[in-house]
Amino acid sequence: MKASALRHVWPLPSAEQTEALGAALGRSCPWEAPGPRLLWLSGELGSGKTTLAAALLTALGADETVRSPSYALLETYPLRAGMAVHVDCYRLNGAEELEQLGLRDYFTAGTLLLIEWPERAEAGLPAPDLALRLELLGAGRSATVVAHTGIGELWFARIVAMLSSQI
Repeated sequence: MKASALRHVWPLPSAEQTEALGAALGRSCPWEAPGPRLLWLSGELGSGKTTLAAALLTALGADETVRSPSYALLETYPLRAGMAVHVDCYRLNGAEELEQLGLRDYFTAGTLLLIEWPERAEAGLPAPDLALRLELLGAGRSATVVAHTGIGELWFARIVAMLSSQI
């Protein structure tokens, strides 16, 4: 994965601020760029990955309740601008198991792929546009966002501009 100079850490002392970051990620998503958008979500259990994903998908117009894909491994959501695929790789034993999910079928324009626990299947995944790592800090958490592609750099710039006064 390409190292990027575009990296930012946001302190998120409350669940509301985690939701605000998720909503900003959704509102700033560069749908106009070609191909799918890919966002990796990392962090230990309970760090807020699903909370952030739910806020992101709600901001993009998901009408149904966003669930953790821990048991189904993959959940899809129709959105105003396309479709989201929320994947949880935690229970995978390696990249070869991605094939069984049919994930390759979703690497199309107008699709946002949210991949939780990407490190469990990293060898089988394309580089993310953005990689986001949530870490627990006392009662709150922090989020480190890193851009890995040109589209990720555009997305990153939009998020920073949007959140400069909020978080």
